[in-house]
Amino acid sequence: MVYSREKKPRLLLHACCGVCAVYVIKLLKPEYSIELFFYNPNIFPEKEYLKRLDETKKIAKIYNLNLIIGENSHSEWLNAVRGHEKDKEGEERCELCYAYRIKKTAKLAGEKGFDYFTTTLSVSPRKKSKIISKIGNNLSKKYGTIYLDKNFKKQDGFKKTMELSKAYNLYRQDYCGCEFSIRD
Repeated sequence: MVYSREKKPRLLLHACCGVCAVYVIKLLKPEYSIELFFYNPNIFPEKEYLKRLDETKKIAKIYNLNLIIGENSHSEWLNAVRGHEKDKEGEERCELCYAYRIKKTAKLAGEKGFDYFTTTLSVSPRKKSKIISKIGNNLSKKYGTIYLDKNFKKQDGFKKTMELSKAYNLYRQDYCGCEFSIRD
């Protein structure tokens, strides 16, 4: 699809952190009018959550984007993954976590009239893009907005993410985010 410069389609981009967002924004900004959505109640402890939020704010400022900050409802997230605390990273707990955050993104996108929504989660080599894709596409039907189905790690996306995060001197975390991934 080709859009005029005046009327780009609106995209709500769920950002798990500034590092993952930096390349995805650069890739999508020429074609979409992007707003960032930081919704990551999985991140623990709060000190880590605040570091990642600060880096996302930094990226929003660099790219001149509006940033919507979702509620940090860690206890609700814990309820969503209850029974999967002992799963290893990449197992069912992670799938529940993806779904929890992408659902909130899809719902907000539908409520605010965005043309598209997507997530930066697929830029990570540790995240299962096919599962993220399935979740996003299923939710698009429910919330009346289109899931922009892209595996951002393709064509060296993760490598480009690392290069840009280094260039912008972004804090790079060493675990996924939840208290259960710290042990892995």
